[in-house]
Parts: sequence; C-alpha cells; structure tokens
Amino acid sequence: MSFDMDIAESNSIKGVWIVRPSISRDSRGSIWTTFQKDEIEALLPAGLAFKHDKFSVSGRNVLRGIHGDEKSWKLVTCVHGDILQVVVDCREESPTFRKYLKFRINADNMMLVLIPPRMGNAYYVFGDEAVYHYKLAYAGDYIDADRQFSIKWDDPSIGIDWPVKNPVLSDRDRLAKS
Repeated sequence: MSFDMDIAESNSIKGVWIVRPSISRDSRGSIWTTFQKDEIEALLPAGLAFKHDKFSVSGRNVLRGIHGDEKSWKLVTCVHGDILQVVVDCREESPTFRKYLKFRINADNMMLVLIPPRMGNAYYVFGDEAVYHYKLAYAGDYIDADRQFSIKWDDPSIGIDWPVKNPVLSDRDRLAKS
C-alpha cells in the first residue's frame, strides 16, 4: 500500500497548490493520506507550520465563502461528500486578480488544495451532506471571521459559474459586498 502524493502548483494562479493523494481501495472501503509534514510544509514560507485543524459539516445546496485573510495558509479538502471547491485570487497586485480556480472534490479523487493568504476560499455542497476539512498555518494568533474578508458569492466582477442560483447562505455570505 502506497501513500504517495502528487503535488503540483496551479498553472493558472501562482501560489495555489493541488495535492492528489494515492487512494488504496479494497472490499472494506478506502484509505488515503491528507498530510505528510515534510512534503506539504515545504510549500510554506520558511518558519511557518500548520497549527490547527477545523471541520465544517454542511447540508445540501449550501455555499460557503468567499472568505480569506492576510496571513493564513489553508490546506483544504472534502473528507465526506461531494463539493465544488473555488479559490479566488484577491491579491490586487497579481496578474490573476479576481480570477478563480474550481475543482470537484469527492471520494473519487480526495484532492486537497493549498490556498495561500489573500486568496478567497469558497465551496458548494452537492448531495445531502459534506464534511470539509481545513488545516491552517499562520504566524501569531488565528484570524477568525471578524477579521477576515468576505466577497459576495455571485460577484459579477469575478463571474464564478456556480451550479446553483439560490444556494443556502449564512448571513455573512448573504450580506457580503462585491
């Protein structure tokens, strides 16, 4: 059984890394690795390490995001369910400012995405339920929702092609500005 990872930087938006783990499947189910310290932390700036993990459970038609901050690196995946993962470049000086990447993450691929600071993170839930995992690296204290930025999920200047017209949104996402 091999737990190798294929790690590659996005060709479209610099700084975003896509991690494809090897998945071992048999009659009992499947097993895969989401984190190998030496391989993943080598992608972070010197001296930075992952500090904590968070999980989010969301139901059908839920759309979370677009959120981000100035210092957090996020290694994200869907450990149960089926999602559309979206990453938006929010770095004003970037040649890909307001461009986005999207990935379908589910049991077929168990893909992970490493999102650097100043990128917007969002996802949409297909099916009845999804469990989303964040592994976070940052200097100092954690920046929680009150100090993060939020962008309207359907901001026309970004133009994300979401698979839904009326998602289930939090107040934060419903009231976010473009």
